Amino acid sequence: MYRQDLAPHRPGQWFMVGGGLLLGTLGVFIEEAGQPALTAVWFRCFFGLLALTLWFAVSSRWSELRLSRRDAALAISGGLLMVLSWVLFFEAVPRTSMSVATLVVHVQPFLIMVIGSVWLGERVSRRQWSVALVALAGLGLATGVLDQVLGSQNAGSMDLRGLALALGAALAYALAPLLLRRAHGASPLVMAWWQCVAGTVALAWWPFMQGWPAPGPAWGWLVGMGVVHTGLAYVLLYTGVSRLPAGRMALLQFVYPASAIVFDALVYGRTLSGIQLTGGTLLLASLLVAAREKLRP
Repeated sequence: MYRQDLAPHRPGQWFMVGGGLLLGTLGVFIEEAGQPALTAVWFRCFFGLLALTLWFAVSSRWSELRLSRRDAALAISGGLLMVLSWVLFFEAVPRTSMSVATLVVHVQPFLIMVIGSVWLGERVSRRQWSVALVALAGLGLATGVLDQVLGSQNAGSMDLRGLALALGAALAYALAPLLLRRAHGASPLVMAWWQCVAGTVALAWWPFMQGWPAPGPAWGWLVGMGVVHTGLAYVLLYTGVSRLPAGRMALLQFVYPASAIVFDALVYGRTLSGIQLTGGTLLLASLLVAAREKLRP
């Protein structure tokens, strides 16, 4: 019975797993490119826009990109917030690590919950607040604060600026959906296309003012951020989302942070301490519980 129920969703699961694994390598591309955050984000937007445009052309889905003025304004505004999130995240990665920065950014669902409760008057249950507190405790452990206090030999140097940048990225990442969910009739992939449009236009001045990257490997890493982590990864993720029930989708979204931790260890030899791994596990488990709680009628 279980296998029969699982079979129809198996292709969607592999799409989401593939997209999450690709996103898990994003930190490697950021560090290997060695470019200022605004340069890296502009290239990600530009090449991501080319890749997504090609996908819409090949799939003959041009009509989906046409939005009403209201929805286009919301898409661009939300897109600019997402671009800001990318810039802050790209600044945070070299100051902390891709493992820590990725875990911190994934506190975003709880920030949405707090914003919705405080500013939008949305109801939040006691169970959700309890889960949020557990997530906050997990986040504190994952950042390495306790390791530093205890003087753990396995603890790396903690950059408070990097943590602050990652939290800023999470906040911008949380604000964007509050705008985007008010747009009607547009798929997440269409919103990603408009996000790339917004970022390409808004940051176009930067490479012309600051100069282009020198010829060499950096260009390959920058192209990869757009084609692999924005074009291919987003197509895989959103294709998987459209084929999965919400509960299973909530579970598979943690492939991204988990793979980021693994790639950080494999490529750079940076492993989280036992305390940090415990905190990361608490955080991700809390996110899963919160996602399932949201699905309850």
